[in-house]
Amino acid sequence: MNGLAHKAVTRLVYLALTVASTALGFCLGGAWGLLLLPLCLCFWAVGAWNTIRTERELAQLSHTLNRILHGEEHLGVEEYCEGELGILRSEIHKMTVRLREQQQALQADKVYLANSLADLSHQLRTPLTSMNLVAELLNKEDLAPQRRAKLCRELSQLLGQMDWLVSTLLKLSKLEAGAIPFRRDTVPLEQLVAQAAAPFLIPMELREQTFSVDCSGAFTGDVHWTAEGVGNLIKNAMEHTPAGGSITVRGRENALFCELVVEDTGPGIDPQDLPHLFERFYRGSSRNQHGFGIGLSLTQRIVTGQGGTIQARNRTPQGAQFTLRFYKGTV
Repeated sequence: MNGLAHKAVTRLVYLALTVASTALGFCLGGAWGLLLLPLCLCFWAVGAWNTIRTERELAQLSHTLNRILHGEEHLGVEEYCEGELGILRSEIHKMTVRLREQQQALQADKVYLANSLADLSHQLRTPLTSMNLVAELLNKEDLAPQRRAKLCRELSQLLGQMDWLVSTLLKLSKLEAGAIPFRRDTVPLEQLVAQAAAPFLIPMELREQTFSVDCSGAFTGDVHWTAEGVGNLIKNAMEHTPAGGSITVRGRENALFCELVVEDTGPGIDPQDLPHLFERFYRGSSRNQHGFGIGLSLTQRIVTGQGGTIQARNRTPQGAQFTLRFYKGTV
């Protein structure tokens, strides 16, 4: 039954009830009939007025929804009233706000994806260009054996950089998508740091850098992923510490959290880079020109994914310091 038919039936019912009540009143006595007739007419008028008011408010609500569907940003909350219609308006308002938030989130995701693809393309283009140049040089028949061997080493190094970049980006994407569940294991802090620093001990020795560890207590969390995150900090410190410098990892545990501090004696972090240090592909003025700017971003995802925090600052008189805290409860 459509709206017009429903209104017609409602009015006929009201009319039938009025006629029946008035007839019954006249049957009981003329005075009762004269009393019931205006009373029924009054009820009918109130019902008609209420129907007209409801229809007007529904039309206004429909017009408001139409404006929202066509991009109107404002939804007049101050116009809402009490009652069932007011509840309906309130729920529609909540729904439209939620839909608008989802639309904005989807748009932000699209922009983020486009920027990520552009950054990834830019990062891959550099080693690919170098590899093409090396391949062209290797095709020369009159190339000296020593020169060919050097170019092969450069090509191998470029391939290693691309492999590391793609692998790290895949890990970062999985972490951002929440597709990696973190384990909960307990190991001594010294063991965690030893696992993280193992790949860099020989490079630090070749650079004549001193590496020291001062840890006590235990760590509870995903040992594999945390060791990779701490390893990125150690690698970052190694690359920015001059020959003869020192890199120190300190760790402690208390009733609230487990803390790891990685610090070096390098030139420190440019103050303008500190707010953007953990952004993906960010390469500040003090960064190693051979880096990709994703190691620190990966470390942040690993730490925050386990409910921890990471902070970077400059030491006095010089050097950088990264502080990781893994809390034992919700903070």
